[in-house]
Amino acid sequence: MNKTKVWISAMRLRTLPLSLAGIVLGSGLAAARGQCDLRIFILALLTAASYQILSNLANDYGDGIKGTDARRKGPARAVAAGRISPESMKKALVVNILISLLLTLALLKAAFGWLDDVFWLYFLMGLGAIWAAVRYTVGRSAYGYKGLGDLFVLIFFGWVSVAGVYFLHTRSLEPGVWAAGTAIGLLAVAVLNINNTRDLETDRAAGKRTLAVMMGKANAVKYQRALLILSFLFMVYATLEFYVTPFQWAVLWLYIPLFRHLKIMRGDDPEAFNRALKQVSLGTFVLALAYACVLTLAV
Repeated sequence: MNKTKVWISAMRLRTLPLSLAGIVLGSGLAAARGQCDLRIFILALLTAASYQILSNLANDYGDGIKGTDARRKGPARAVAAGRISPESMKKALVVNILISLLLTLALLKAAFGWLDDVFWLYFLMGLGAIWAAVRYTVGRSAYGYKGLGDLFVLIFFGWVSVAGVYFLHTRSLEPGVWAAGTAIGLLAVAVLNINNTRDLETDRAAGKRTLAVMMGKANAVKYQRALLILSFLFMVYATLEFYVTPFQWAVLWLYIPLFRHLKIMRGDDPEAFNRALKQVSLGTFVLALAYACVLTLAV
């Protein structure tokens, strides 16, 4: 594999749909209020993608130098496999942090201008997102090794992504927007839980205390079911609070295929877990995209 392909593989571009789902849904909700700005939408997508790529590279580096990825059941990671040196990955992290900062500034300039007080509040949130992307696995106090990954995913993939981008468009917030953000955030947590359940034994051996490691496999599967049910209920509440068209109810049928992977999680086939990761990740994006399209077309 040549260097370009190695770096593309390390970026894990297949994870981008999940990180973009909240941006798409939040912008769709704003479009339903007639306040979706195309510049903000595009810049928000680029910014979210940069955060996700930063997180993927940082995870590769952090787990690689800690030895966590040495016996993982998922696809081989670049640092652990020796395809990218730790020094090169650190340089890539610095470059990606700078790109993320520039995109954050461009997004906030488009939404608020330079002199708005909210600009600086959002800039701090952007710094928090960058910090969270890196510190999930990097450093002695990496929060992903302390069972806090699920909480940060809910915050940034759900509330910050959906409600945050909705506010960028509209300068307002509604209960239904928070509910929709919670629903998408819980689905993102479900994706993380599939990953952590697959890697439960190797993470335990490496000292990585994810929630799956703390709960054990049986409870991790119950937790997964609860995440999906709660996400569905929050999306129902969001629809009641943010009702525009009856087609919103039709979109909720897309939750049905999201439940099909629960049987896979009771088994031990790593490839089946990898397929489940793709199914739930893409399923979340399709749900968000379909819901946003229905809202936009109803205006």
